[in-house]
Amino acid sequence: MSEQLVSNPLKFEANPYHNLVLKDRKILDLTGVKQIDSFDSNEFLLETSQGWMLVQGKELTLGKLDTERGEVCIKGLIETIQYLTNKKSGNEKEHFLTRLLK
Repeated sequence: MSEQLVSNPLKFEANPYHNLVLKDRKILDLTGVKQIDSFDSNEFLLETSQGWMLVQGKELTLGKLDTERGEVCIKGLIETIQYLTNKKSGNEKEHFLTRLLK
């Protein structure tokens, strides 16, 4: 399976309210997403109306993207959902993944 890495952030209008619903650790529905900074099959780095969020797991895919409503659905095995105090933490991981994929 090939890795996908988005280098340019996907920015879109966001709902000012941020909610997440995790279904059986396989489907994560999010609202209030401002942008997807990067993603691959192991992690997503997103900016929400409540701050930066890192989602980690296995075989992660973007199931739904509604840029007008700021809604995102991530499918795969969800292992970790973490809010970051600053984006720098997520960028360090992104650079590490970028180096691995080269």
